[in-house]
Amino acid sequence: MSQDAQAIQTWWRTSIIDMEPGKIAFRDHPIQDLIGNVSFPQMIWLMTRGSLPSAEQAALFEAALVAGVDHGPQAPSIAAARMAATCGVGLNNVLATGVNMLGDVHGGAGEQCADLFYEISADMDNGTALEGAVEAGLDRWRKSRGKIVSGFGHRFHRPVDPRAPRLMQLVREAAAHGTVSGRFADIGEAVQTSIGQHRGTEIAMNIDGATAVIFCELGFPAPLSRGLFCLSRSVGVLAHGWEQMQQGGRNKGPMPPKYLPKYEPTERHD
Repeated sequence: MSQDAQAIQTWWRTSIIDMEPGKIAFRDHPIQDLIGNVSFPQMIWLMTRGSLPSAEQAALFEAALVAGVDHGPQAPSIAAARMAATCGVGLNNVLATGVNMLGDVHGGAGEQCADLFYEISADMDNGTALEGAVEAGLDRWRKSRGKIVSGFGHRFHRPVDPRAPRLMQLVREAAAHGTVSGRFADIGEAVQTSIGQHRGTEIAMNIDGATAVIFCELGFPAPLSRGLFCLSRSVGVLAHGWEQMQQGGRNKGPMPPKYLPKYEPTERHD
Protein backbone atom coordinates (compact mmCIF):
# COMPACT_ATOMS: atom_id res chain seq x y z
CA MET A 1 0.00 0.00 0.00
CA SER A 2 1.36 3.41 -0.97
CA GLN A 3 1.85 6.09 1.63
CA ASP A 4 -0.95 8.13 0.02
CA ALA A 5 -3.36 5.20 0.14
CA GLN A 6 -2.40 4.48 3.75
CA ALA A 7 -2.90 8.13 4.68
CA ILE A 8 -6.36 8.08 3.13
CA GLN A 9 -7.34 4.83 4.86
CA THR A 10 -6.14 5.98 8.27
CA TRP A 11 -7.57 9.52 8.01
CA TRP A 12 -10.48 8.30 10.14
CA ARG A 13 -9.96 5.53 12.67
CA THR A 14 -12.87 3.80 14.39
CA SER A 15 -13.57 0.75 16.51
CA ILE A 16 -17.31 1.38 16.20
CA ILE A 17 -18.05 0.00 12.74
CA ASP A 18 -16.36 -2.35 10.30
CA MET A 19 -17.96 -1.68 6.95
CA GLU A 20 -17.13 -2.73 3.44
CA PRO A 21 -19.25 -3.86 0.48
CA GLY A 22 -21.57 -6.59 1.74
CA LYS A 23 -20.45 -6.26 5.35
CA ILE A 24 -21.59 -4.15 8.32
CA ALA A 25 -20.46 -4.98 11.84
CA PHE A 26 -20.85 -2.84 14.96
CA ARG A 27 -18.21 -3.52 17.65
CA ASP A 28 -17.54 -6.90 15.96
CA HIS A 29 -21.25 -7.83 15.95
CA PRO A 30 -22.61 -8.41 12.41
CA ILE A 31 -25.63 -6.20 11.84
CA GLN A 32 -27.76 -9.18 10.82
CA ASP A 33 -27.14 -10.72 14.26
CA LEU A 34 -28.20 -7.54 16.03
CA ILE A 35 -31.36 -6.85 14.06
CA GLY A 36 -34.32 -8.36 15.88
CA ASN A 37 -32.18 -9.50 18.78
CA VAL A 38 -31.20 -6.34 20.64
CA SER A 39 -33.29 -3.38 21.74
CA PHE A 40 -32.59 0.22 20.80
CA PRO A 41 -31.27 1.02 24.32
CA GLN A 42 -28.95 -1.98 24.06
CA MET A 43 -27.76 -0.67 20.70
CA ILE A 44 -27.04 2.76 22.18
CA TRP A 45 -25.03 1.06 24.92
CA LEU A 46 -23.12 -1.06 22.41
CA MET A 47 -22.27 1.93 20.23
CA THR A 48 -21.12 4.17 23.09
CA ARG A 49 -19.57 1.60 25.43
CA GLY A 50 -18.26 -1.10 23.12
CA SER A 51 -20.12 -4.04 24.65
CA LEU A 52 -23.69 -5.24 25.08
CA PRO A 53 -25.36 -4.72 28.46
CA SER A 54 -27.16 -7.39 30.38
CA ALA A 55 -30.94 -7.42 30.12
CA GLU A 56 -31.16 -5.95 33.63
CA GLN A 57 -28.71 -3.14 32.85
CA ALA A 58 -30.55 -2.37 29.62
CA ALA A 59 -33.90 -2.19 31.43
CA LEU A 60 -32.60 0.36 33.93
CA PHE A 61 -30.92 2.33 31.17
CA GLU A 62 -34.13 2.34 29.14
CA ALA A 63 -36.10 3.63 32.13
CA ALA A 64 -33.84 6.68 32.31
CA LEU A 65 -34.24 7.33 28.59
CA VAL A 66 -38.03 7.00 28.77
CA ALA A 67 -38.30 9.39 31.72
CA GLY A 68 -36.65 12.30 29.94
CA VAL A 69 -38.42 12.32 26.58
CA ASP A 70 -40.50 15.47 27.04
CA HIS A 71 -41.55 18.26 29.37
CA GLY A 72 -43.95 20.23 27.19
CA PRO A 73 -43.82 23.39 25.06
CA GLN A 74 -42.69 25.50 28.04
CA ALA A 75 -39.30 23.79 27.68
CA PRO A 76 -37.15 25.96 25.37
CA SER A 77 -36.04 23.03 23.23
CA ILE A 78 -39.64 21.99 22.52
CA ALA A 79 -40.85 25.56 21.99
CA ALA A 80 -38.04 26.23 19.53
CA ALA A 81 -38.81 23.02 17.65
CA ARG A 82 -42.49 23.89 17.34
CA MET A 83 -41.66 27.38 16.10
CA ALA A 84 -39.25 25.89 13.57
CA ALA A 85 -42.00 23.56 12.35
CA THR A 86 -44.07 26.60 11.32
CA CYS A 87 -41.24 28.11 9.28
CA GLY A 88 -41.29 25.73 6.33
CA VAL A 89 -38.25 23.65 7.30
CA GLY A 90 -38.08 19.88 7.19
CA LEU A 91 -38.54 17.57 10.16
CA ASN A 92 -34.79 17.00 10.37
CA ASN A 93 -34.30 20.77 10.75
CA VAL A 94 -36.99 20.81 13.44
CA LEU A 95 -35.07 18.11 15.33
CA ALA A 96 -31.79 19.98 14.95
CA THR A 97 -33.37 23.21 16.20
CA GLY A 98 -34.65 21.56 19.36
CA VAL A 99 -31.50 19.60 20.14
CA ASN A 100 -29.32 22.65 19.53
CA MET A 101 -31.16 24.40 22.39
CA LEU A 102 -29.82 21.86 24.88
CA GLY A 103 -26.91 23.62 26.53
CA ASP A 104 -25.37 24.11 29.96
CA VAL A 105 -28.55 25.55 31.51
CA HIS A 106 -31.25 23.61 29.63
CA GLY A 107 -29.95 20.09 29.04
CA GLY A 108 -26.59 20.10 30.77
CA ALA A 109 -27.69 19.57 34.37
CA GLY A 110 -27.40 15.78 34.16
CA GLU A 111 -23.76 15.97 33.15
CA GLN A 112 -23.00 18.49 35.89
CA CYS A 113 -24.80 16.38 38.48
CA ALA A 114 -22.96 13.24 37.38
CA ASP A 115 -19.66 15.13 37.76
CA LEU A 116 -20.66 15.98 41.34
CA PHE A 117 -21.63 12.39 42.11
CA TYR A 118 -18.36 11.03 40.71
CA GLU A 119 -16.36 13.55 42.76
CA ILE A 120 -18.18 12.49 45.92
CA SER A 121 -17.62 8.83 45.06
CA ALA A 122 -13.89 9.49 44.56
CA ASP A 123 -13.70 11.07 48.03
CA MET A 124 -15.40 7.97 49.45
CA ASP A 125 -12.83 5.78 47.70
CA ASN A 126 -10.17 7.79 49.53
CA GLY A 127 -11.71 6.94 52.88
CA THR A 128 -14.17 9.78 53.49
CA ALA A 129 -17.54 8.71 54.85
CA LEU A 130 -20.65 9.39 52.76
CA GLU A 131 -21.86 12.40 54.76
CA GLY A 132 -18.44 14.02 54.83
CA ALA A 133 -17.88 13.42 51.13
CA VAL A 134 -21.26 14.93 50.31
CA GLU A 135 -20.59 18.05 52.39
CA ALA A 136 -17.13 18.46 50.87
CA GLY A 137 -18.51 18.00 47.36
CA LEU A 138 -21.31 20.51 47.88
CA ASP A 139 -18.88 22.99 49.44
CA ARG A 140 -16.65 22.78 46.36
CA TRP A 141 -19.71 23.09 44.12
CA ARG A 142 -21.00 26.23 45.83
CA LYS A 143 -17.59 27.89 45.74
CA SER A 144 -17.15 27.26 42.03
CA ARG A 145 -20.73 27.18 40.65
CA GLY A 146 -22.98 28.98 43.12
CA LYS A 147 -25.90 27.93 45.28
CA ILE A 148 -28.02 26.17 42.63
CA VAL A 149 -27.05 22.49 42.53
CA SER A 150 -27.85 20.80 39.22
CA GLY A 151 -30.19 17.84 39.55
CA PHE A 152 -32.15 19.22 42.48
CA GLY A 153 -35.14 21.55 42.63
CA HIS A 154 -37.69 22.23 39.91
CA ARG A 155 -39.62 25.35 38.95
CA PHE A 156 -42.82 23.34 38.40
CA HIS A 157 -42.56 20.19 40.49
CA ARG A 158 -42.45 20.99 44.20
CA PRO A 159 -41.74 19.24 46.49
CA VAL A 160 -41.61 16.14 44.24
CA ASP A 161 -40.66 15.64 40.60
CA PRO A 162 -42.91 12.66 39.77
CA ARG A 163 -40.24 11.07 37.60
CA ALA A 164 -37.49 10.86 40.21
CA PRO A 165 -39.06 8.58 42.89
CA ARG A 166 -39.97 5.96 40.29
CA LEU A 167 -36.47 6.00 38.82
CA MET A 168 -34.91 5.76 42.26
CA GLN A 169 -37.22 2.84 43.09
CA LEU A 170 -35.93 1.04 40.00
CA VAL A 171 -32.34 1.75 41.01
CA ARG A 172 -32.96 0.30 44.47
CA GLU A 173 -34.56 -2.78 42.96
CA ALA A 174 -31.63 -3.18 40.57
CA ALA A 175 -29.20 -2.83 43.49
CA ALA A 176 -31.10 -5.49 45.45
CA HIS A 177 -30.62 -7.87 42.52
CA GLY A 178 -26.93 -7.01 42.16
CA THR A 179 -27.31 -5.23 38.80
CA VAL A 180 -25.81 -2.03 40.23
CA SER A 181 -24.07 -1.17 43.48
CA GLY A 182 -26.53 1.37 44.85
CA ARG A 183 -23.66 3.68 45.82
CA PHE A 184 -24.81 6.53 43.60
CA ALA A 185 -28.39 6.20 44.81
CA ASP A 186 -27.00 6.68 48.32
CA ILE A 187 -24.99 9.68 47.13
CA GLY A 188 -27.93 11.25 45.30
CA GLU A 189 -30.28 10.92 48.26
CA ALA A 190 -27.62 12.20 50.67
CA VAL A 191 -27.05 15.25 48.45
CA GLN A 192 -30.82 15.84 48.36
CA THR A 193 -31.04 15.64 52.15
CA SER A 194 -28.05 17.95 52.64
CA ILE A 195 -29.41 20.61 50.29
CA GLY A 196 -32.79 20.48 52.05
CA GLN A 197 -31.15 20.91 55.45
CA HIS A 198 -29.00 23.76 54.14
CA ARG A 199 -32.01 25.69 52.80
CA GLY A 200 -34.39 24.74 55.61
CA THR A 201 -37.01 23.14 53.37
CA GLU A 202 -37.28 19.91 51.40
CA ILE A 203 -36.12 19.95 47.80
CA ALA A 204 -37.00 17.66 44.93
CA MET A 205 -34.50 15.47 43.18
CA ASN A 206 -35.39 16.22 39.58
CA ILE A 207 -35.14 14.22 36.38
CA ASP A 208 -31.51 15.28 35.87
CA GLY A 209 -30.52 14.12 39.34
CA ALA A 210 -32.31 10.79 39.03
CA THR A 211 -30.96 10.00 35.57
CA ALA A 212 -27.49 11.05 36.72
CA VAL A 213 -27.80 8.45 39.48
CA ILE A 214 -28.66 5.80 36.89
CA PHE A 215 -25.97 6.77 34.40
CA CYS A 216 -23.36 6.77 37.18
CA GLU A 217 -24.61 3.44 38.54
CA LEU A 218 -24.24 2.00 35.04
CA GLY A 219 -20.76 3.44 34.59
CA PHE A 220 -21.37 6.02 31.88
CA PRO A 221 -18.80 8.87 31.88
CA ALA A 222 -20.38 12.17 32.96
CA PRO A 223 -20.11 13.91 29.53
CA LEU A 224 -22.17 11.12 27.97
CA SER A 225 -25.04 12.08 30.29
CA ARG A 226 -25.72 15.14 28.17
CA GLY A 227 -25.61 13.18 24.93
CA LEU A 228 -27.94 10.54 26.34
CA PHE A 229 -30.36 13.24 27.50
CA CYS A 230 -30.28 14.70 23.98
CA LEU A 231 -31.19 11.29 22.57
CA SER A 232 -34.04 11.00 25.05
CA ARG A 233 -35.40 14.52 24.59
CA SER A 234 -35.16 14.25 20.79
CA VAL A 235 -38.15 11.90 20.97
CA GLY A 236 -40.24 14.71 22.44
CA VAL A 237 -38.80 17.18 19.95
CA LEU A 238 -39.79 14.87 17.11
CA ALA A 239 -43.30 14.32 18.47
CA HIS A 240 -43.97 18.02 19.05
CA GLY A 241 -42.50 19.03 15.70
CA TRP A 242 -44.66 16.48 13.90
CA GLU A 243 -47.75 17.51 15.87
CA GLN A 244 -47.18 21.15 15.02
CA MET A 245 -46.85 20.29 11.34
CA GLN A 246 -50.23 18.55 11.51
CA GLN A 247 -51.80 21.53 13.30
CA GLY A 248 -50.47 23.97 10.73
CA GLY A 249 -49.63 27.58 11.40
CA ARG A 250 -47.12 29.87 9.74
CA ASN A 251 -44.25 31.75 11.33
CA LYS A 252 -45.47 31.24 14.88
CA GLY A 253 -43.32 33.23 17.24
CA PRO A 254 -42.85 32.85 20.99
CA MET A 255 -46.09 34.72 21.78
CA PRO A 256 -49.40 35.51 20.01
CA PRO A 257 -49.15 38.45 17.58
CA LYS A 258 -51.37 40.74 19.66
CA TYR A 259 -48.82 40.61 22.48
CA LEU A 260 -45.69 42.59 21.78
CA PRO A 261 -42.42 42.76 23.70
CA LYS A 262 -42.02 45.72 26.00
CA TYR A 263 -40.13 48.50 24.27
CA GLU A 264 -37.39 50.09 26.31
CA PRO A 265 -35.93 53.26 24.73
CA THR A 266 -32.18 53.36 24.47
CA GLU A 267 -30.61 55.54 27.10
CA ARG A 268 -28.85 58.50 25.58
CA HIS A 269 -25.65 59.89 27.00
CA ASP A 270 -25.24 63.16 25.10
